[in-house]
Amino acid sequence: MSSNQSGEGDIRKALIEADLVDCMVALPGQLFYSTQIPVCLWFVTRNKHDGKRRDRRKQTLFIDARKLGTLIDRVHRELTEDDINKITSTYHAWRGDTQVAQTYEDIAGFCKSATLEDIAAHGHVLTPGRYVGAEEVEEDGEPFEEKMPRLVTELNAQFEESAKLEAQIKSNLKGLGYGG
Repeated sequence: MSSNQSGEGDIRKALIEADLVDCMVALPGQLFYSTQIPVCLWFVTRNKHDGKRRDRRKQTLFIDARKLGTLIDRVHRELTEDDINKITSTYHAWRGDTQVAQTYEDIAGFCKSATLEDIAAHGHVLTPGRYVGAEEVEEDGEPFEEKMPRLVTELNAQFEESAKLEAQIKSNLKGLGYGG
């Protein structure tokens, strides 16, 4: 998606300039038993305007689904039905498929429809995270200058409580004959 070794960058650039890349979906790691690394699905098409859907020429959809999925054990993750529906309905809405009720819109941190010019400006890199950006985080209205000292005070109180609990546990173990 971003390597320029062994002519990969030239191949990727040619695919983009030929307007063949329809969608890139970055999936979370740990989905496959054979590898723990994240994977990316490439959707390619020769026809981005068939008259049945919206005209997608000179556009590519980027979906960053790396935060989706649920760990089913320490090393394996599964996408839920809701996760799969979120990805597929976003893609179908972007394509303009009529069976999808929703309309497409970019969602910071999840999906972005980028133009070929946007992609060229990023050196023809096809990493979804580069285009979707970061999720918008709601401000809580508390100024940093007030928030940080408050959080440090709370953390120190939790450390004190932790030390008290540790001492109590050690005392209880000693009372049971397991302390040293």
